[in-house]
Amino acid sequence: MRLATWNVNSIRTRVDRVLAFLERSGTDVLAMQETKCREDQFPHLAFQAAGYEVVHHGYNQWNGVAVASRVGVSDVETAFEGMPTWGDPAGAEARALGVTCAGVRVWSLYVPNGRVLHDPHYEYKLQWLAALREAAGTWLRSDPDARIALVGDWNIAPRDEDVWDISVFDGATHVSPPEREAFRAFEDVGFTEVTRAYVDQYTYWDYQRLRFPRNEGMRIDFVQASPQLAAHVVGAQIDRDERKGKGASDHVPVIVDVD
Repeated sequence: MRLATWNVNSIRTRVDRVLAFLERSGTDVLAMQETKCREDQFPHLAFQAAGYEVVHHGYNQWNGVAVASRVGVSDVETAFEGMPTWGDPAGAEARALGVTCAGVRVWSLYVPNGRVLHDPHYEYKLQWLAALREAAGTWLRSDPDARIALVGDWNIAPRDEDVWDISVFDGATHVSPPEREAFRAFEDVGFTEVTRAYVDQYTYWDYQRLRFPRNEGMRIDFVQASPQLAAHVVGAQIDRDERKGKGASDHVPVIVDVD
């Protein structure tokens, strides 16, 4: 299986690029984040014409997650147990989607941004990650042989080298010790981030200030894998070309190969 994750930053804007990527890359399962549309607005027919089943979870122009698969889709969930709510009135955002594809449980995840360190959204982010970790640990305890992939835009740069200049991020989100510890803590329940052994490139470059031409990026898109899945990962890469040209997302696809 070739599994990829990509924050597409509006699927309606970038559907042609996404479909071209699928054809070019031979991806079997694509997890998408920031689809930014309602269910009735998602371009299902275009994916179906390309041979992919799609499950989408989205409410409006914010957030939204989806999975496209050409190896089957089953057991759809649009939230994990204990997932925190947000907003007024409080509700579960469209940030998590779990599906099973050819025996692999894939969760497309769009972790809350956090905004700034003292914002309530930052606390929401930490609570969201803690709840996801607890749920993921429960899944593994109930089935240690499960093949589970927690993939997506984590909005965390776990190491200093995951940003172009750590001094720029002094006092900012994405690199704070609590966020980094929340990411690392998935190891404690049995998960392994599987792309770092193969990839040492950024996955996101802001649209402003010529960040991409200057390679002033961040590495915030990852794949956390259960032990049985991690043992079968044979490679990983990013498609940096997807950040080039007209109509590019500010993220690039992260691709993992499983034997």
